[in-house]
Amino acid sequence: MLTSVDETALTYSPKYRGLPRPLMLPFRLKPVHSADTGVEQMSDGRTRYWIRHDIVRGVTPRMLAWWFANLEGTIDFGGRSYNRYRFWHPNDHVHASYASRLPHGSIGPGASIRLVEILGRNPRFRVDTVTHIERLDEGGYIHNPELHGRTGFARMEYTFERVADGTLYENCLIIGAAAPWYPLVKPLVRRFAFTEAQGQAWLIHNVEEVGMFEEFLPGLYRQETGRTE
Repeated sequence: MLTSVDETALTYSPKYRGLPRPLMLPFRLKPVHSADTGVEQMSDGRTRYWIRHDIVRGVTPRMLAWWFANLEGTIDFGGRSYNRYRFWHPNDHVHASYASRLPHGSIGPGASIRLVEILGRNPRFRVDTVTHIERLDEGGYIHNPELHGRTGFARMEYTFERVADGTLYENCLIIGAAAPWYPLVKPLVRRFAFTEAQGQAWLIHNVEEVGMFEEFLPGLYRQETGRTE
């Protein structure tokens, strides 16, 4: 019989402020130097944190599009049942659920996701947000997280490209508003809303979670869809 080892995440409520213990999984998280990463200042004043990941081997763009539409649920591993979002990053992830769905119940542009994670397990880098899906298909994924309850100050863009061994996966996090007044408030955003240190923690966290796809996504996708690609 499968047993759950992740009751905290499964019973998460907005009042919960703790950090669950790391899941003891036999996988080595990829180091940040396995990817190309950088930070750039855009012409409109926004800050762009970007990543070109190592090839995600054995994973197809179709699997990735399916994953982001199926974040809820569990995954069975080693005779136990784990919350699948926590399994994706066994150290930093706390909770994921769909805050809103499309009228027919599916997930795609127009739906939104509630996400809670603590980057690097550092309480100063707590992310507790609702993010709004703008694009989700085999070519990529775009969503817009609320930053301190407001939209328009954060944007995440992903692209997926099928290559011989898997998927070339590139993504970025853009902080700031695409507005002429943004340079005036940028110092406040960088100091209080999303610091440079938090941006660096996000780069590390994202390299680690994308690397985890190789360990579980092909098997989970095959089990739930009956397809291999």
